[in-house]
Amino acid sequence: MELLDIVDEHGRITGIVVEREEAHRKGILHRTSHVWIVREKNGQLQILLQKRSEEKDSHPGCYDISSAGHIPAGEDFISSALRELKEELGYDAKPEQLIYCGQRQFEFQQIFHGKLFHDNQVSNVYLMWLDQEPEQFTLQKEEISEVRWMEFKDCFQKVKSNQIPNCIYLEELEMIQKKILSDGI
Repeated sequence: MELLDIVDEHGRITGIVVEREEAHRKGILHRTSHVWIVREKNGQLQILLQKRSEEKDSHPGCYDISSAGHIPAGEDFISSALRELKEELGYDAKPEQLIYCGQRQFEFQQIFHGKLFHDNQVSNVYLMWLDQEPEQFTLQKEEISEVRWMEFKDCFQKVKSNQIPNCIYLEELEMIQKKILSDGI
């Protein structure tokens, strides 16, 4: 049983916890950490996408954030992001590798595997630079079927025009792009 902290619209813990399944059944506000991994290759900005396992409770088989996950009760955004990177991709990141890009709240409802999935979350979005080939990652097969690099501009366009199966929000890609441009990196 996975317990999540119920939070306010700014991601502040209320002191009440809820089971993950109940949070998604009732649309209870909870937290997630999103880490977008990028690199520069042959003069082009590339972004690492994960393809979600067909067994996932939401968006099975869709391309998604490089690494993301729900934040268990009592854990914070950074430690959760680092844990997810290790669990999902087998990569041991350090807190200083995570570049904060902003926070966003979103909510959606959809039927997956014949059941309503009502997601309502506050997410901290991070950027991380890492030049590593897909076969160098150790994937958590229950979560991820594959990872692949895609040129950032191509990814943005394919997500915008829904040319690939995905559950990526353009707003997050815009946050990443803005951070890279504003920091001059």
